Amino acid sequence: MVNGSFTSTMKTFFLSLLLLESFLHASAQCTVQGSEFHLEGDYLLAGLFDIHHDSSPVVQDLPEAIDCSSKPFILSSYRRFQLMRFSVEEINNSTDLLPNVSLGYEIFDHCSDIHSFPGILKLLSVDGLIQPWAEPPKNLSKVMAVVGTYTSTQALTVAPLFMMDLIPMVSYGAASSVFSRKQNFPSFLRTVHPNKDVIEVIVNIIQHFNWSWVAFLHIDDDYGNDGRELFIEKIDGTEMCLGYTKGLDQHTNYSQIFRQIEAQKITTIIVFAPEWTAEALIKSAIQENVTNKVWIAGDAWSLNKELPKEKGIHNIGTILGVSEPKVTIPGFSDFIHHSKGQTHCENAEQSMFCNQVCNSSSLTPEEILKVDPSFNFPVYAAVHAIAHALHNTLQCDSGRCDRNITAYPYMVLAELKISNFTLLNQSVTFDENGDPNYGSYSIVFWNQSGDAQEIGFHNFYPNLYFFIDNSKIQWKTNEVPTSRCSQECDEGSKKMPDGIHRCCFKCEICPKGTYFNRTDPYECINCKETEWSAAGSTSCNLRELEFVPFTDIGAILIMVGAWALVVLTVAMSVLFAINYNTPVVRSAGGPMCFLIFGCLCLSNVSVFFYFGKPTASSCVMRLLPFLMFYTVSLACFVVRSFQIVFIFKIAAKFPKLHSVWIKYHGQWLFITLAFVTQALLLLFGNMFAPAKPHNETSWYPDKTFLICGMSNEAYVGPVVLIVSLCFLCFIFSYMGKDLPKNYNEAKAITFCLLLLILTWIIFATVFLLYRSKDIQTLNALAILSSLYSFLLWYFMPKCYIIIFQSHRNTQEYFQGLIQNYTTRK
Repeated sequence: MVNGSFTSTMKTFFLSLLLLESFLHASAQCTVQGSEFHLEGDYLLAGLFDIHHDSSPVVQDLPEAIDCSSKPFILSSYRRFQLMRFSVEEINNSTDLLPNVSLGYEIFDHCSDIHSFPGILKLLSVDGLIQPWAEPPKNLSKVMAVVGTYTSTQALTVAPLFMMDLIPMVSYGAASSVFSRKQNFPSFLRTVHPNKDVIEVIVNIIQHFNWSWVAFLHIDDDYGNDGRELFIEKIDGTEMCLGYTKGLDQHTNYSQIFRQIEAQKITTIIVFAPEWTAEALIKSAIQENVTNKVWIAGDAWSLNKELPKEKGIHNIGTILGVSEPKVTIPGFSDFIHHSKGQTHCENAEQSMFCNQVCNSSSLTPEEILKVDPSFNFPVYAAVHAIAHALHNTLQCDSGRCDRNITAYPYMVLAELKISNFTLLNQSVTFDENGDPNYGSYSIVFWNQSGDAQEIGFHNFYPNLYFFIDNSKIQWKTNEVPTSRCSQECDEGSKKMPDGIHRCCFKCEICPKGTYFNRTDPYECINCKETEWSAAGSTSCNLRELEFVPFTDIGAILIMVGAWALVVLTVAMSVLFAINYNTPVVRSAGGPMCFLIFGCLCLSNVSVFFYFGKPTASSCVMRLLPFLMFYTVSLACFVVRSFQIVFIFKIAAKFPKLHSVWIKYHGQWLFITLAFVTQALLLLFGNMFAPAKPHNETSWYPDKTFLICGMSNEAYVGPVVLIVSLCFLCFIFSYMGKDLPKNYNEAKAITFCLLLLILTWIIFATVFLLYRSKDIQTLNALAILSSLYSFLLWYFMPKCYIIIFQSHRNTQEYFQGLIQNYTTRK
């Protein structure tokens, strides 16, 4: 089976060669002017133009030649074909370019990729023989360079045949990115911008109108697939999303495509396809009653002359496009009128082949000249670029070309790569990839008159510049359409992804303490510790610093009260010292009173550190003096309460215990133990977790409170010790509630303790329910109240008796009270 298939293939191949030979024999009978496809010359250029398009190839069961004349005629391609003929004739008539050398051409109707090889092989043959392994310098093809092809798929099919001998191939339409790879296509150049440039312009148009949700429809071939990949790569990292993409061919179900686009709520549709594919798509859109869309046409069909006049075209929406600038080529119109005025050879046998079919004589010059002018200048530039390269190869700058120089295609290629000439005020050069290093694109709008009106441009060289005149566009909806998957979030709201596309999202208001920044639309940024923001903010505000200064009226009153306590304490100390031996002073505690007075004054120091901006030392001093010395005061009152109860109720029953208490000064041992214990607890607590300044930001959103951060672990021990002393003091003082009146200090101590407990309960309640800087003032007030409770309700009555009731401050009075108490017991 393999041998049979190979034999059949060889027969088909030789049959094609025989048919080609018979065609060449027939064409030789025509005059040179009679054939549009062939021209004799010193150096031959090949041209590949798809004058007929095989739009729907069929699967063949038997090998057979294809008749291009039976395929749809592409008038715009025929115009480009005529432009190559004109360019060669213009060069041949020039005295500056190739002055004594003539160019010839062999042009093929490249209507089918798979049936064009006989013509291509003919171009590569030497004396009718094909020697693919021969050394190029020994066996030369008569072709110096090739102009073509139009599409990328066609170029991919035939380009490798020319690459092996480094025959320059200058394409006027193949825009696929693959041709920029010089390791694969070393002798391929082009005068049309690659797809990446067209895609760049399309993306700029979309960004200009702030569209982010688009569809990309493309022809399902190398050209279209390359455009799609470049588009996806270009929009990566932008706010643009590809909501729908589809490859188009002759079997495409357009109704289904439009339904899917409508379901996705896509307004902007990019059509990256040649004119025949775009025509089928647009006509289907009209039939399917597609409305209010924005269509962005690629450069292959944006200047189409027939579609803008199609009935119902304006109902489908607004059509924008990317096109090459319309360049008027001087002399081309006269050439067409002159050429079409002659009688051309029509040979029936010629129509048997895909190539060299002369069936276009019925066309009028007007029909050719009014057709889509796209890619005309690239054809013109391609022929002139080859001519200039050959001009330099033959060293024609002296006014005559050196005919002794044997020109090889690779020599022409070398000159092509460094081309630098001016053509119609355009400087023609190529970059290292063989792509044009010149030119620009126009941006067009299909207006109501059916014309492609230029509304902007995109310059590539020498400087990148993009411009669109919005005022020239008449939108179908009278305003710029929107094309978004989701509407933009309000200020202060972030985007929450909704699906796989970043353009589809939900909106969420940024919470307080955060703000929204457009640089990262998917995140709410936290404010700094010194800043605040309300919900839905776009920036942060500086927090107001809050602390109690020394100039605060509350602070001043408390500090005055603290100084008053010091003065009162000193005055009482003097009074008690003067009356030290009186019964009232002795019953109040005797020498222990002076210790209490001193500790109350030292505890009072803490009050002054609650004001001003907190520092590390002031935070420590807020509690350290009060806890340490107030512990001593409480220990004194515990001892005093115990002594009174002990004397009147326990001493008689336990005389030995009383003697031991007196002998070893039990009261002083207890006070010392309490002081040392509290000192050690405070020392270790401040060593491992000292109080320190803290910026409290959770109380209010717009304020920062400068407070002292207290560690629970550091102060739980000292507080427990004070509470324990209060509990003991309360027990002993309650036990002595029925003692003689002058010895009833227990009642006074009980009352002081109740005031002390009530004070701190009130403070704790306010602290839990009310947050502000005034908490510091209340804390200082609670300390001052704790000090005043003993000073006023324990010592002040004693001072009153000493000063105003001296008769109650006698030994006889006290003994009388004791006798009455003993008698009752």
